[in-house]
Amino acid sequence: MTVAQIQRSINLLVTSAGRRVELIRCFKAASARLGVRATIVAADAASDAPALYFADSAKLLPRVTEPGYLDSLLDVCNSEGIDLIVPTIDTELLPLARQREEIETRTDARVLVSSAASISVCRDKIRTHQFLLANGFGAPRLIAQPELPHADFDYPLFVKPLGGSSSINAFKVNSARELEFFLAYVPNPMVQEYVEGDEYSIDVFCDFNGRVVTAVPRLRLATRSGEISKGRVVKDRELIDDARRMVTELGIVGQATIQGIKTGGGTKYLEINPRFGGGAPMSIRAGADSCEHIFRLLMGESLTYHEDYRDGVTFLRFDDAVMVEPSRQPWSGDSTQ
Repeated sequence: MTVAQIQRSINLLVTSAGRRVELIRCFKAASARLGVRATIVAADAASDAPALYFADSAKLLPRVTEPGYLDSLLDVCNSEGIDLIVPTIDTELLPLARQREEIETRTDARVLVSSAASISVCRDKIRTHQFLLANGFGAPRLIAQPELPHADFDYPLFVKPLGGSSSINAFKVNSARELEFFLAYVPNPMVQEYVEGDEYSIDVFCDFNGRVVTAVPRLRLATRSGEISKGRVVKDRELIDDARRMVTELGIVGQATIQGIKTGGGTKYLEINPRFGGGAPMSIRAGADSCEHIFRLLMGESLTYHEDYRDGVTFLRFDDAVMVEPSRQPWSGDSTQ
């Protein structure tokens, strides 16, 4: 690290920060461990987003779908001297990828996002399914639209939205009657065979050029509202090798979380989310520290692939609370926790 890098703060903007308090804390811990002066700015459309109260600075932004979002984002990047934008939700990935060139031209910030082409594959579950099969990965059988809804299926099946996330509107279907109902209820539905087995998330981090740095399988022991609440790091060679090849074929940049189920007949992969997953702090704290990797990349270091993280450790996530005084507004310059 040079003297200039020590004296100059590295400023990160975490967008749609919401409840990502763990991630904010991981960035702060990484900067402290490296001895890097860093400012973590959290932004959200909601003034009561918990992560705003744990960042060094907080900003309110319009929703990514609202007029004025890009201009507001550019203003924050320029006023805060942002070096890197770290998106955290699915709906902002494609707009940011499409606007990346403009953002990086009009500010000094880089955007930690994959290409629009890669994100388009990940955001459309049918395109994800096609990508998986075309590249030799296992995937649940897809039920073609002409077969629905009255064909004679072996139940259970699984229904979910084409562009969904966080297990919203995703349902196990046990009968023809349920299938007919959920096809009408779920927006833009797709239907797959229901797969049983051990469910895994694999956290993968790639550098700015798409080179894989870490790949960490996590066994999902318990979930709540689609997000992992209890998990265990498992150095499973098949999952690690699959994940490395998958993100390389897809051209992922930054963080991604892959979902898959190990069955007696092999692993069937469900989703590829090209962003920080909610459970990513588990892998970070186990030693695959994506936050530290980001700081090192911004300081000009080259990273090599490693598996220097702890195996077999279990993480138990829980709720916490922050008390907000009536006059407290974290984006006004008040000190934060």
